[in-house]
Amino acid sequence: MDLRLKHKRVLVTGGNRGIGRCCALSLAREGARVCITARDKNRLDNTVEDIRKIGGVGFAVAGDLTIPESCQEVVSRTVDVLDGIDILINCAGAAGGGDILNLATGTIDDGLALKSYGYLRMAQLVIPLMKQKQWGRIIHIAGSAGTSPDRNNIPMSLANIAILNMTRALSDAVSEHGILVNALCPGLTNTQRARNVQQARANEEGRDVEEVLKDIGNGLPAGRIAEPEEIAEMVTFLASEKCSYMFGSSIYMDGGGRRGTP
Repeated sequence: MDLRLKHKRVLVTGGNRGIGRCCALSLAREGARVCITARDKNRLDNTVEDIRKIGGVGFAVAGDLTIPESCQEVVSRTVDVLDGIDILINCAGAAGGGDILNLATGTIDDGLALKSYGYLRMAQLVIPLMKQKQWGRIIHIAGSAGTSPDRNNIPMSLANIAILNMTRALSDAVSEHGILVNALCPGLTNTQRARNVQQARANEEGRDVEEVLKDIGNGLPAGRIAEPEEIAEMVTFLASEKCSYMFGSSIYMDGGGRRGTP
């Protein structure tokens, strides 16, 4: 299937590792020109090298999306190189955890600052560029915790549910300009960050982290956790011209683990 992504101009936040990195590689394979941004320049440079190894076109701009001026700088430098932005993949940031009975509200603030506010700032900055072409795609990686709160994941849950609401509102605001805004909500995915988080549990239980991840996967209808490349393939479709009638949606890729509504 030709997704008609060749020469599309893409900005991927959090593109230096995990799901964001896989999104950048997947889009580059389809012929898109990709800018990645994150705070860690060394990881960014490594990912750009990987993009070029597969024959793709990519470059990096280091930035801190908790700072409005840094967001503007990332967008401006991307436009300088690519002469515009057609597709924004918001994948930067995570949130901490902690039992709600003694959770510091500052932990919630940190999650909102990077993930929720950072996503909104980047969307606001690229939408005028997309309006010029009357075409665009914005995909938010929200995480399934937004609709699956528990006593230990409230910072992550609040950051992600804010993104789901933001996705719908942005879609309503820009759909008439040919800009599709959607959210993709992965469950636990086999990234280094997930391994680091589960390592604490593995240490407490005296087990190997691989065993812990396998047990979590066995509890899902899919029988396993997701691979980041699988998430990236869906993102690539959502970013394409073939995805033409999905507006303000939240798509769950959680191996069938979700049970609630919406």
